[in-house]
Amino acid sequence: MTFDELGLDTPLLQAIADLGFEKPSKIQEEAIPQLIAEDRDMVALAQTGTGKTAAFGFPLLQNIDANSKTTQGLIIAPTRELCLQITNEMKLYAKHMKGVRVVAVYGGANIQEQAREISRGAQIVVATPGRMQDMMRRRMVDITKLSYCVLDEADEMLNMGFYEDITNILADTPEDKLTWLFSATMPREVSRIAKEFMVNPLEITVGHKNEGAKNVSHEYFVVHTRDRYQALKRLSDANPAIFSVIFCRTKRDTQKVAEQLIEDGYSAGALHGDLSQNQRDLVMKSFRNRQIQMLVATDVAARGIDVDDITHVVNYQLPDEIETYTHRSGRTGRAGKTGISLVIVTKSEMRKIKQLEKILGKKFEQKQIPDGKEITQVQLFHLANKINNTEINDEIETYIPEIEEVLKDITKEELIKKVFSVEFTRFFNYYKKSKDLNQNAVGAAREESGDSTRYFINVGRKDDFDWMKLKDFLKEMTGLGQDGIYRVDCKDAFSFFNTDTQHKEKVLALFEDYQLDGRRVSVEETQGGGGRDRKRSGDRRRSGRGDRSRSGGGDRRRSSGGSKDGFRGSRSGGSGGGRDRKREDRDGRSKGRANYNDQESSNRRSDRKPTREEQRGRTPDSSSEINKSPFSGKRRRRN
Repeated sequence: MTFDELGLDTPLLQAIADLGFEKPSKIQEEAIPQLIAEDRDMVALAQTGTGKTAAFGFPLLQNIDANSKTTQGLIIAPTRELCLQITNEMKLYAKHMKGVRVVAVYGGANIQEQAREISRGAQIVVATPGRMQDMMRRRMVDITKLSYCVLDEADEMLNMGFYEDITNILADTPEDKLTWLFSATMPREVSRIAKEFMVNPLEITVGHKNEGAKNVSHEYFVVHTRDRYQALKRLSDANPAIFSVIFCRTKRDTQKVAEQLIEDGYSAGALHGDLSQNQRDLVMKSFRNRQIQMLVATDVAARGIDVDDITHVVNYQLPDEIETYTHRSGRTGRAGKTGISLVIVTKSEMRKIKQLEKILGKKFEQKQIPDGKEITQVQLFHLANKINNTEINDEIETYIPEIEEVLKDITKEELIKKVFSVEFTRFFNYYKKSKDLNQNAVGAAREESGDSTRYFINVGRKDDFDWMKLKDFLKEMTGLGQDGIYRVDCKDAFSFFNTDTQHKEKVLALFEDYQLDGRRVSVEETQGGGGRDRKRSGDRRRSGRGDRSRSGGGDRRRSSGGSKDGFRGSRSGGSGGGRDRKREDRDGRSKGRANYNDQESSNRRSDRKPTREEQRGRTPDSSSEINKSPFSGKRRRRN
């Protein structure tokens, strides 16, 4: 099907030709003819990047009266960026429609100027919910003659707590107006809006409800909490042509990660709510122009990102809501292109990966964080391809004789080695002493199945152990190998570790009468096996430990009575200082999403508070990588 077959008027077809659109997307094929032919409400579900703006924009422009200056169409969008994006696209669509004006209304800009723009005659207003409510209270906008109201990204607006704003706006519009609701997912709150404010709406679904984009692959990497940032850098180094959006949960984490990347020489920028509108505009302009290679953003700020050819979405931290992950991954793989969604997780978050797989119907592939050798190889071949694809600038001919004179004693092989040694030496020196960041996710799965035993051992950092040295010591003692010992947690005077339950008797027997440098080493099973790190009340062996107290230092986990996994409650704690669950959660969500949220809440409660060094990303294990980045003093640009 072509756009000519959709029933659009000539001015709109001319604009489509100017924009270079060739064939309508699936949502456009389904929605445009229906909205032109019938005066009825509509609910349309389609993933981000499938052309929803054109799906409602073309019918809206065709149906309004261009000769009237009254406001006939209102488009509500969740963020300033998306509001501006829709406005710009609508203006392009209306390029050949004489007299049509589209005005953007959003916070952070002069409200009086926006009111003047509308008063000059604006048939279509694109607004964020908060600013629209403000203008309605001040009587700066008249929507009493509204014919069409479009809710774009409805699920995200409700996720952000705009339910009351939206219902208040809709309540002040004419009852006979038409309402078109566009969304990527269909949570209960979107259904409530449809039932309350729409009459027998036409329903269009492209794909399945709450389904992620089909052309996006999902990969996850299991690391220790303190190694998240190092993992991010290695993933970037292993993908030299990466053009990505990196998602963090909080504004503070977003700014911190972006600053660290810039300090380490990467081309990065931050996008979050604490930036002024001018700052946000500058960041987005740089990102669209490819001057920024990695955009670190919060979920709210990223709603307005509509940039082509994003290669990767990186989940630096998993979101609180299942729909949010769908929106994140929808930033890549747009317009029929492929994309990759990368997830950096800890062992305690493995359950969430399984839940995402089940709810989204997508397979998440576990990958390994690349080591220095792999990264160096990738970077060398990237440089080789870059040289091979570089167009020769004829102006260089003037300098060729002198260059040849300088290099006359160097053979072709030596020249190649010298050119590539620049890149090779940089990465080789940086990564030659780097550690393996990958964590054993198999151990986490075994703990979940109950086939894991947790032990207490009375040695720790005071005995010159760290978690790596202790793991090596335990591997040598037990002969269980690399994957046989896991979840090693080294404290000052004692530590914890896990093995499969089948090895329990062997481990306990080996340390029955074991001494290290004349000191008795005691190993005991903790209460709850793979769960809480508390020794059994019976048969406590204290020899070799004296009366050393473990209160306040143990690796204990909070438990809520009766819950299978030790988790219950309606608040999520942990990183970010504790946050309230969104209003929608109190009203009830789907079973799958509720499970996801409960796990997120519990996982964050169970994580220990990071030290000041870990919060800064400079732990004893990782400081060498941070302080000696191969990009120090050099900003990297995407070709």
